[in-house]
Amino acid sequence: MSRVFLVGAGPGDPELLTLKAARLIAAAEVVLFDSLVDPRILAMANQAAKLIDVGKRCGRHSASQAEICRLLVEEALTGRIVVRLKGGDPMIFGRATEEMDALRAARIGFEVVPGITAATAAASGLQRSLTQRGIARSLHVLTGHGAEGGLPGHDWVSLTKSGGTLAIYMGGETLPGLAAHFIEAGMEPTMPAILVENVSLPEERHIAATIATLPSRRAAQRATGPVLILIGAAMGAADETVKSIAAADAVAG
Repeated sequence: MSRVFLVGAGPGDPELLTLKAARLIAAAEVVLFDSLVDPRILAMANQAAKLIDVGKRCGRHSASQAEICRLLVEEALTGRIVVRLKGGDPMIFGRATEEMDALRAARIGFEVVPGITAATAAASGLQRSLTQRGIARSLHVLTGHGAEGGLPGHDWVSLTKSGGTLAIYMGGETLPGLAAHFIEAGMEPTMPAILVENVSLPEERHIAATIATLPSRRAAQRATGPVLILIGAAMGAADETVKSIAAADAVAG
């Protein structure tokens, strides 16, 4: 049986944990956790468990990925039950590949436990489907933060032409550049865009705007928590507020 588990902690709300994740957290003897893991989830661990904060969070100082892999292997070799607890889903921008490779290289068996990712949790909170018949037939999950900082090298034209919903993780700091690239690639400036801060937590907040106005609205409202950005026609299809903003922008432009 596996004694090492890469576990998705979900978007934050402890009630959105899977039953399996909750069971493994309670059984773990060692927990390596990211900064975005809610303290209420960590409180579910056994009081005797060893908790190791590896601090992974976009834009914040944290342990290097190499150090995390080293710690994971080191703790696994003790024979104790080890949970590597990651915000959201381990397989979506969770750097799981490096950790799985390190475990395989050390001949350590492991299991991956999925978690609810921020995009689906945000859509539920907004009560908007990410895909809608006749409006958005695809969903594109992408990062807003390049490996070396700044904007990643996306095919902006293809993404703009896709007609689907764009879910952008780690895009808070690069939002002005993201918006500019999409508009330059042909996206209508009035395209609905919503920034969701602190997805699924009591302090969750939404900033509804258009792709052209979202950067300035975000700056004015000083969103400081982790954010997810949703862009596409589906984000405004059932919301008269966003439609009104888009119409006003069109007149102003």
